Amino acid sequence: MTHPREILLGAQASAGLIPVCDHYSGVEARMRKSLQLQAEMTEEFGACMFDVTLDCEDGAPVGGEAEHAALVVALATLAPDKARVAVRVHPVDHPAFEQDIATIAGNVGHKLSHIMVPKVESVDDVLRAENALKAAAADHLPLHVLIESPAAVHRAFEIAAHPRVQSLSFGLMDFVSAHGGAIPSDGMSSAGQFSHPLVVRAKLEIASACHAHGKVPSHCVVTEFNDTAAMQAAASRAAREFGYTRMWSIHPAQIRPILEAMAPSAKEVETASKIIVAAERADWAPISFQGQLHDRASYRYFWQVLERAHQTGRALPDEAQAYFQPPPFPAERSPS
Repeated sequence: MTHPREILLGAQASAGLIPVCDHYSGVEARMRKSLQLQAEMTEEFGACMFDVTLDCEDGAPVGGEAEHAALVVALATLAPDKARVAVRVHPVDHPAFEQDIATIAGNVGHKLSHIMVPKVESVDDVLRAENALKAAAADHLPLHVLIESPAAVHRAFEIAAHPRVQSLSFGLMDFVSAHGGAIPSDGMSSAGQFSHPLVVRAKLEIASACHAHGKVPSHCVVTEFNDTAAMQAAASRAAREFGYTRMWSIHPAQIRPILEAMAPSAKEVETASKIIVAAERADWAPISFQGQLHDRASYRYFWQVLERAHQTGRALPDEAQAYFQPPPFPAERSPS
């Protein structure tokens, strides 16, 4: 049997198959706790629910970049095979960038899911990162890039089009700061970031660029990490109003609210399962379901509902569970 993912999504079949939550930590104790929490939740759900991104950019002390990179290598080496571990390196114009790539990707590239490159301004920065990976014999690794300036937002479609790029993230705080005070500080809050026109425009451009090229748009942080309601409200708006299918976490308490906010409802999952099963039985020809016509265009949507349910740990109806064996989150994947 041809899998629905291949029938309905074709060349973009693997584009969205990464966890909906990307958890960042850069201090040794927190990095270790993050990896332990990932292992515990993988055991709980039977699949990896979030990425752990070990942070060099904000985690490494000034002058201690090489030592921090070595620590990241040691931690990644200890991660189990089912783990999804990534690393945020320094920007391409930072003196430690090449050293980060050589040390980390060169030694544990086989253990990593991707490399996150911050402060990407253009495709030239992507090419520089790509060349560094090739030099480190790690050119199988996808790149995730962080869009943090007005100029980078302007080039988001070009950046998303690069085949090495798997995901674009929005760097809210740097984006606001880049405006020299023209955007008030409230633009960085959990509420203000969804109302200021320039921030809203940037978010929509990045999401649109990703969807145009089959890449994953990843939403920015919510700094009020003790406010669960604010966290879940922001994640819900990011997913349902702005088209984001992934979101950053900066505290363990944010992970489950992100999963919950980005998950489809139980009713959506049930409907999607019935439609996909009926479509498969019809060999993907058009069907009538509850008085409505469905064909491959709507099948594609409902299949994506089921994939999102699996990514967020939702219980699947018995007839849909077979589609998700084995788990769809391999430790490494070649870029599309």
